[in-house]
Amino acid sequence: MSIDKIDRALLDILQREGRIANYDLAQRVGLSSTATSDRLKRLTRDGYITGYGARLAPERLGLGMLVFVEVLLDKTTPDVFDEFAKAARRAPEVLECYMVAGGFDYLIKSRVADIEAYRNFLGSVLLSFPGVRETRTYAVMEEVKRDGPLPLR
Repeated sequence: MSIDKIDRALLDILQREGRIANYDLAQRVGLSSTATSDRLKRLTRDGYITGYGARLAPERLGLGMLVFVEVLLDKTTPDVFDEFAKAARRAPEVLECYMVAGGFDYLIKSRVADIEAYRNFLGSVLLSFPGVRETRTYAVMEEVKRDGPLPLR
């Protein structure tokens, strides 16, 4: 099912202001509260809206170091991919994990307290994942932009 201009406006507002009241959202897009609520239910049912949540300050929670890790597997077979993916999904330290095309197989995003915590994560978690042959780590020095909304307009 495709979405129209009003649906796009609703999604754009929601991803920027997730706590907006339904009444205010309806006013912004020129619909009644009931029509807005019905559209939100449809957008959720159809998978355009996948959830709601709060954005937390990682630094305040002792997770100030952001790292990206390239992972190269020793074999690239479906069973190795499946086992690696299962391990990544189970590890709470892995915030995001992407299978990529190019010079390595996976890109992992993780947040840790400091370099010592990263060393522990690398040694006790990441290197224990099935099939890991090699890793390359990139520590982030400055977060220029994060949590950007999708360009819907």
